[in-house]
Amino acid sequence: LKHCSGALNVLDRGGNVLLALRPEDIGPHNLLASQRKAYTALSTKTPTRLFAERARNNPETANLNSIPELLLLGGGVPLFAGSELVGAMGVAGAGGAEQDEACAVSAAQQIGLTTQRN
Repeated sequence: LKHCSGALNVLDRGGNVLLALRPEDIGPHNLLASQRKAYTALSTKTPTRLFAERARNNPETANLNSIPELLLLGGGVPLFAGSELVGAMGVAGAGGAEQDEACAVSAAQQIGLTTQRN
Protein backbone atom coordinates (compact mmCIF):
# COMPACT_ATOMS: atom_id res chain seq x y z
CA LEU A 1 0.00 0.00 0.00
CA LYS A 2 1.35 3.36 -0.93
CA HIS A 3 -0.50 5.43 1.62
CA CYS A 4 -2.22 4.58 4.89
CA SER A 5 -3.46 7.32 7.13
CA GLY A 6 -5.67 6.50 10.08
CA ALA A 7 -5.75 6.08 13.82
CA LEU A 8 -3.69 3.16 15.09
CA ASN A 9 -3.65 1.16 18.30
CA VAL A 10 -1.29 -1.69 19.14
CA LEU A 11 -2.08 -3.93 22.12
CA ASP A 12 0.05 -6.49 23.91
CA ARG A 13 -1.25 -10.02 24.49
CA GLY A 14 -2.96 -8.87 27.70
CA GLY A 15 -4.96 -6.16 25.92
CA ASN A 16 -2.85 -3.26 27.22
CA VAL A 17 -2.21 -0.34 24.87
CA LEU A 18 1.40 -0.23 23.72
CA LEU A 19 0.94 2.45 21.07
CA ALA A 20 -1.87 4.83 20.13
CA LEU A 21 -1.48 7.28 17.25
CA ARG A 22 -3.92 9.58 15.45
CA PRO A 23 -3.03 12.07 12.73
CA GLU A 24 -4.58 15.51 13.26
CA ASP A 25 -6.72 15.18 10.13
CA ILE A 26 -8.39 11.96 11.36
CA GLY A 27 -11.47 12.30 13.59
CA PRO A 28 -10.83 11.69 17.30
CA HIS A 29 -13.47 8.94 17.52
CA ASN A 30 -11.21 6.80 15.34
CA LEU A 31 -8.66 6.40 18.13
CA LEU A 32 -11.20 4.59 20.33
CA ALA A 33 -12.50 2.66 17.33
CA SER A 34 -9.00 1.42 16.48
CA GLN A 35 -8.48 0.32 20.09
CA ARG A 36 -11.77 -1.59 20.11
CA LYS A 37 -10.94 -3.22 16.79
CA ALA A 38 -7.56 -4.33 18.14
CA TYR A 39 -9.21 -5.65 21.34
CA THR A 40 -11.76 -7.59 19.29
CA ALA A 41 -9.05 -9.14 17.12
CA LEU A 42 -7.00 -10.03 20.20
CA SER A 43 -9.96 -11.57 22.03
CA THR A 44 -11.12 -13.62 19.06
CA LYS A 45 -7.69 -14.28 17.50
CA THR A 46 -9.39 -13.39 14.20
CA PRO A 47 -9.28 -10.36 11.88
CA THR A 48 -12.32 -8.26 12.75
CA ARG A 49 -13.67 -8.08 9.20
CA LEU A 50 -13.82 -11.89 9.03
CA PHE A 51 -15.22 -12.13 12.57
CA ALA A 52 -17.93 -9.55 11.76
CA GLU A 53 -18.91 -11.48 8.64
CA ARG A 54 -19.18 -14.73 10.61
CA ALA A 55 -21.18 -13.00 13.35
CA ARG A 56 -23.68 -11.58 10.84
CA ASN A 57 -24.29 -15.08 9.48
CA ASN A 58 -24.81 -16.71 12.89
CA PRO A 59 -27.95 -15.75 14.87
CA GLU A 60 -26.37 -17.03 18.10
CA THR A 61 -23.77 -14.25 17.97
CA ALA A 62 -26.21 -11.38 17.46
CA ASN A 63 -25.65 -10.12 21.02
CA LEU A 64 -21.88 -9.60 20.52
CA ASN A 65 -22.63 -6.00 19.54
CA SER A 66 -23.82 -5.43 23.11
CA ILE A 67 -20.31 -5.97 24.55
CA PRO A 68 -18.90 -2.41 24.72
CA GLU A 69 -15.24 -3.37 24.20
CA LEU A 70 -15.90 -5.22 20.94
CA LEU A 71 -16.23 -3.54 17.56
CA LEU A 72 -17.36 -5.72 14.70
CA LEU A 73 -15.86 -3.70 11.86
CA GLY A 74 -12.87 -4.46 9.67
CA GLY A 75 -9.52 -3.00 10.65
CA GLY A 76 -8.46 -5.12 13.62
CA VAL A 77 -5.94 -7.94 13.24
CA PRO A 78 -4.30 -10.33 15.69
CA LEU A 79 -0.50 -10.29 15.67
CA PHE A 80 1.40 -13.56 15.62
CA ALA A 81 5.10 -14.34 15.89
CA GLY A 82 5.04 -17.81 14.36
CA SER A 83 2.27 -19.65 16.19
CA GLU A 84 2.33 -17.36 19.25
CA LEU A 85 -0.27 -14.62 19.68
CA VAL A 86 1.73 -11.58 20.77
CA GLY A 87 -0.87 -8.81 20.51
CA ALA A 88 -3.18 -7.06 18.09
CA MET A 89 -3.40 -3.97 15.94
CA GLY A 90 -6.38 -1.84 15.01
CA VAL A 91 -6.71 0.84 12.34
CA ALA A 92 -9.68 3.18 11.91
CA GLY A 93 -10.34 6.16 9.67
CA ALA A 94 -8.16 5.06 6.75
CA GLY A 95 -11.06 4.93 4.30
CA GLY A 96 -13.44 2.12 5.24
CA ALA A 97 -13.21 -1.33 6.78
CA GLU A 98 -11.41 -2.95 3.87
CA GLN A 99 -8.78 -0.20 3.68
CA ASP A 100 -8.39 -0.16 7.48
CA GLU A 101 -7.67 -3.90 7.42
CA ALA A 102 -5.26 -3.61 4.48
CA CYS A 103 -3.32 -0.92 6.38
CA ALA A 104 -3.17 -3.07 9.53
CA VAL A 105 -2.00 -6.15 7.61
CA SER A 106 0.65 -4.09 5.80
CA ALA A 107 1.90 -2.59 9.07
CA ALA A 108 2.08 -6.03 10.70
CA GLN A 109 4.13 -7.37 7.79
CA GLN A 110 6.48 -4.40 7.96
CA ILE A 111 7.37 -5.27 11.57
CA GLY A 112 7.82 -8.97 10.80
CA LEU A 113 4.57 -10.29 12.25
CA THR A 114 1.68 -12.16 10.66
CA THR A 115 -2.06 -11.85 11.15
CA GLN A 116 -2.64 -15.61 11.09
CA ARG A 117 -1.13 -18.35 13.20
CA ASN A 118 1.67 -20.16 11.32
